Amino acid sequence: MTYFDVFVRAVPTANRERYRQHGDAAAAVFREYGALQVVECWGDDVPEGEKTSLQKPVKKQDDETVVFGWILWPSHEARDEGTPKAMADARLSEEANPMPFDGSRLIYGGFETIVER
Repeated sequence: MTYFDVFVRAVPTANRERYRQHGDAAAAVFREYGALQVVECWGDDVPEGEKTSLQKPVKKQDDETVVFGWILWPSHEARDEGTPKAMADARLSEEANPMPFDGSRLIYGGFETIVER
């Protein structure tokens, strides 16, 4: 079964194009190391809830947008092999591809697929 790495982050709204470029560059690297797909989604209709919302865990500020993304891998094993290689690739270094957001507020996790049609 496939495996997903999922990310939610707050990105300064003014950095939308920089973020798109950052994500595009990172996607190319992850694809080289075995990812099947890399998707970045810019928040368009993300309501703020009173008890829970996507804004709360990433501590979204007024001038930021919630961004959701995922990397699809063919398997957990492929992810465990490909991710360290991608992260060590010089093209993903802070000098080569600086993050246009506060990485300390990024939330992420790995998910195994239990239903796939």
